[in-house]
Amino acid sequence: MHSSTARHLKSLPALCAAVALAAGMTLALAPAAQAASGAALPFTSVEAESASTTGTKIGPDYTQGSLASEASGRQAVRLNSGQRVEFTVPRAANAVNVSYSVPDGQSGALAVYVNGARIAKTLPVTSKYSYVDTSWIAGAKSHHFFDNARLLLGQNVQAGDKVAFESTGTQVTVDVADFEQAAAAATQPAGSVSVVSKGADPSGGGDSTQAFRDAIAAAQGGTVWIPPGDYRITSSLSGVQNVTLRGAGHWYSVVHTSRFIDQSSSSGKVNLRDFAVIGEVTERVDSSPDNFVNGSLGPNSSVSGMWVQHMKVGLWLTGDNDNLVVENNRILDTTADGLNLNGNARGVRVSNNFLRNQGDDSLAMWSLNGPDSNSSFENNTISQPNLANGIAIYGGTDISVKNNLVSDTNALGSGIAISNQKFLDPFSPLAGTITVSGNTLVRTGAVNPNWNHPMGALRVDSYDSAINATVNITDTTITDSPYSAFEFVSGGGQGYPVRNVNVTGATVKNTGTVVVQAEAQGAATFKNVTATQVGVAGIYNCPYPANSGSFALTDGGGNSGWNSTWADCSTWPQPGQGNPDPDPGRNLAKGRPATATGSQDVYTPGKAADGDANTYWESANNAFPQSWTSDLGSAYPVRRVVLKLPPSSAWGARTQTIAVQGSTDGSNFTTLSAAKGYRFDPASGNTVTVSLPSGTSLRHLRLTVTANTGWPAAQFSEVEAYQTS
Repeated sequence: MHSSTARHLKSLPALCAAVALAAGMTLALAPAAQAASGAALPFTSVEAESASTTGTKIGPDYTQGSLASEASGRQAVRLNSGQRVEFTVPRAANAVNVSYSVPDGQSGALAVYVNGARIAKTLPVTSKYSYVDTSWIAGAKSHHFFDNARLLLGQNVQAGDKVAFESTGTQVTVDVADFEQAAAAATQPAGSVSVVSKGADPSGGGDSTQAFRDAIAAAQGGTVWIPPGDYRITSSLSGVQNVTLRGAGHWYSVVHTSRFIDQSSSSGKVNLRDFAVIGEVTERVDSSPDNFVNGSLGPNSSVSGMWVQHMKVGLWLTGDNDNLVVENNRILDTTADGLNLNGNARGVRVSNNFLRNQGDDSLAMWSLNGPDSNSSFENNTISQPNLANGIAIYGGTDISVKNNLVSDTNALGSGIAISNQKFLDPFSPLAGTITVSGNTLVRTGAVNPNWNHPMGALRVDSYDSAINATVNITDTTITDSPYSAFEFVSGGGQGYPVRNVNVTGATVKNTGTVVVQAEAQGAATFKNVTATQVGVAGIYNCPYPANSGSFALTDGGGNSGWNSTWADCSTWPQPGQGNPDPDPGRNLAKGRPATATGSQDVYTPGKAADGDANTYWESANNAFPQSWTSDLGSAYPVRRVVLKLPPSSAWGARTQTIAVQGSTDGSNFTTLSAAKGYRFDPASGNTVTVSLPSGTSLRHLRLTVTANTGWPAAQFSEVEAYQTS
């Protein structure tokens, strides 16, 4: 049973009120940021929101289940038919990879322009590999909205040139483009055995499975050569040992299969190099080994220069993988983990890899059946894990997590998690020294919907047992965490202690709530930790369960900017409760709980607070009056309410009669704006604004609709509340 099957099924009871996310916290991953930590990448990424466009920018948004929340930088650009986004090329390039999303059930293509001239090639786009549902994981919503598509341009472009992508019919949301100078295809090594010589079909038309098996058998102790081409494998390879499988480069040698190697053991010395393995995994089925590598490559093996995409897991490693090296690879669009060292990994080094859009932990060590030991995740770049953590260490002895760059975690994850969550037995808890050094975390941490409570950018979690290992966290940079920077918690709700933690040399900037979120008994020493732009307070120190024991924070000297403490353990601080509000212009209603007197089918109240103006709430028909109510989480001086209907011209103009009420307790409501007719007209964006009197303070916002000239029901696609007039 994979760890992912059981992952996240336990939940910490709700600790306190739900947290409103602060919009607007973005930081583009510039090359300078990658130089400090993360992988040395052969491409340069450019965010669509920083490019020129005739489309519509969406985000920033941290609301679980929204499209922008899964985007790099929490922003992207939506293109309708005929609209385009034009990138200024940052480096010499002949290839591009684009992260994008299209509506569920749709496919199409983007036209490609170089310096204004349309090229013959198009970039196919599809929702086939997106919109993954994992209903058996508590707190999961439909997720995995983005996908990646790559293209050799057929020409060289230079820094400063323009490359544009235009929708040709299907709505496409473009997130980021990676520009790369792909090297020429390599030539066949002397003495190698070509899979084509054994009957493989480089056109992709025939089944090349047996040809790969025959080439592997013939090349023992040597090299199997995969020439440029597309090869189709219909069943997994096994018995792979003492052999190198090498391609002409992942842009040229492509194997199409959802199960490449599946074997429980190997004598080792397996080297996989310089080709792509692209699968057809569209859902997550944890009982199926739909992985690039499932099981063991054996000792002293390596995986390098690979492009792995559309699998369930990139590498799910069990058995003997001692001294394995996994480096210089790209792992994209997996429905579960990118890589998981699933127990008994000794001396494994995973370094200089790029991972994007994982449906679970991007990189994980899980010490099931035996401890992972003396292994490391180093200098990796991780972007947009859309369900769990960027990097997760579940147990193990003498583990290192060094110089990684993690950005944009979502829903159930932190940037880095150091945890004794066991999922299954037998499990080996953390032991020895756990080294977490030189890592950069950008926009990491999220609200765990099982807890109704946030997780920090870097989390140390005594989930199923006390942490007795020494955990040394050094030279960490945490930027734009929507909630807290460092969290210490016993996530299983048992109150196990978190001990022996040393945090030395950290820079924290622009946290939404607090710098230290302490919720377990135990102790940590902080030295040379500097914080600026703290959203609420320096410290939240409220053990769970209550009275389970205190958490001692020892000042080792050199700390600054976070000496205040949140005083009320009965409530969780909301982003923006501090002074000043880190984003005074944010929409207070976005992502907040919403209720209504009635709704039709799938047009539920939450659709009016999900940040997407194309979805909407609709009340019961022919039953006025109807009310829609939002709980903003805390009382705010709301000055302006913006009401929207979908912007499509198919929504003809109509007038709704609306009254606005407010309440601080959810029971006693005061009329803030009397019933009045408001005209929604697609010519002006189907948007109206209601100004509220100065001095208004409310937590609960209620809209009551008594008439609608366009439909016999109340309708809103978005209700937005602002503190600004």
